[in-house]
This record gives sequence, structure tokens and C-alpha cells, in this order.
Amino acid sequence: MTEAEIKLKRTESVLQELIPQALGSLNDQRLHELDVLEVKCSRGKSDAKVYINPHSFTEEEKKNYLKLLNKARPIIETYCLKDQGWYRCPKFTFEFDEHIARAQNIEELFKKIAKESTDES
Repeated sequence: MTEAEIKLKRTESVLQELIPQALGSLNDQRLHELDVLEVKCSRGKSDAKVYINPHSFTEEEKKNYLKLLNKARPIIETYCLKDQGWYRCPKFTFEFDEHIARAQNIEELFKKIAKESTDES
């Protein structure tokens, strides 16, 4: 792992801790319940994707949360800047992480296949 990759991982790790703190400092109680699963920065650290746990939110709730997060984005970025004393902060893009749901669906399919194969035997 190169020095640049280490710095990138360190930045992602710091942001993964800071973003939930920033969300907790906001007045909107709905944003306090969101869990940040992962933060992925671009190579130049100018952009960062923030992956949020989708829990069991409906599509309408997800849209509303994304609107709230996009409105709060400048405040969250400022919080990270001030906390770390950085010159600039990555521009955040918020997304719900659908990989968890897909993985659970795949696991359920494997269980069905295993059950069907044992039933046939």
C-alpha cells in the first residue's frame, strides 16, 4: 500500500467517525438515527460518497432523508473542516447502501436451494 493510499484510507476513517457526530449535532432528530456504513473518497479527496444504512426505510422515506442530507451537506462539511483543521473538505454525496439487502437476498436464495436439494434427497 502506497503512502497516498494510506492517507486516503485515514481520511475515509476520520470522516466515517466525524459525519455521525455532525449529524448528531444537527437540530433535526430524524438525521440522528442514520448510520454511516462507509465513506469512499475520490483519489484527490475532492469528493466523497457516504453510504448510509437503509434499515427498513421505504423508498419515500429514503427520498426524504436524501433531501434532508443534501440540505445539511454544507453544515456537515463545515463541521468536518473545523474539527480537523483542514484547508478543504470533500464534497459529500449521500447514498443508501443497497449491498446489504442484495447480500441478504442472495443468502436467502442459497438457503432455499440448500433446503430444496435436501428435500429432494
